[in-house]
Amino acid sequence: MWSRKEIKARGKECFKRNYWKSVLVGIVYSLFFASSSGVAWKQNGEQIEQAMAEGTIDEQTLIIIAVAILAVLAFVAIIVALFDTFLFNPLEVGCNRFFIQNLDANADLGEMGYAFKHGYLSTVGGIFLRNFLIALCCVLFIIPGIILSYSYRLVPYLLADEPGIKAVEALKKSRAMMKGHKFNAFVYDLSFILWGILVVLTLGLAGIFYVNPYKLSSDAALYKAIKG
Repeated sequence: MWSRKEIKARGKECFKRNYWKSVLVGIVYSLFFASSSGVAWKQNGEQIEQAMAEGTIDEQTLIIIAVAILAVLAFVAIIVALFDTFLFNPLEVGCNRFFIQNLDANADLGEMGYAFKHGYLSTVGGIFLRNFLIALCCVLFIIPGIILSYSYRLVPYLLADEPGIKAVEALKKSRAMMKGHKFNAFVYDLSFILWGILVVLTLGLAGIFYVNPYKLSSDAALYKAIKG
């Protein structure tokens, strides 16, 4: 059985050995989880409310405006989903491959494009299925959704590390590999909480230059330890 101390020590060592490239890949990876900046509707809402009070806009016009806003939001959501599925997800796998390769030798930044050259459709399908199943389970049952996310934790690593693996096969293999490891992996993630607080206190700078690549490198070491 792996230990958190050994995993984190190996992750730190490998990340520091190839520091600047690890930082750059960490920045790219972090973009996948950055919240999209929403449009501030408060001021526009106040203007519409004032216009209704003055009688310069009626309910029918307001409905038309609301439908137009919803249509724009739906269009933006579809575009974001397409970019996420066909561009960001393969990049996520490529970033994970960089950190896997970096465990044994200094990896090259070109590893980030791995999924676009090897098993692209399997990568797109595998990550999409993982995200869809976890999201669906979280909507229905929060706790089982969290547990399922740990069952599928290794999917992007398997897609990055095993050329030719199919999407469904990656999901099945991840679930099998994570049996007996989910709780320990959860505790492992909790061990980075203080680092997360430091990231907040430094306005993200600690995350960019240390915490993110350190965690990603350790996650790759965790995958290798579980794989055996």
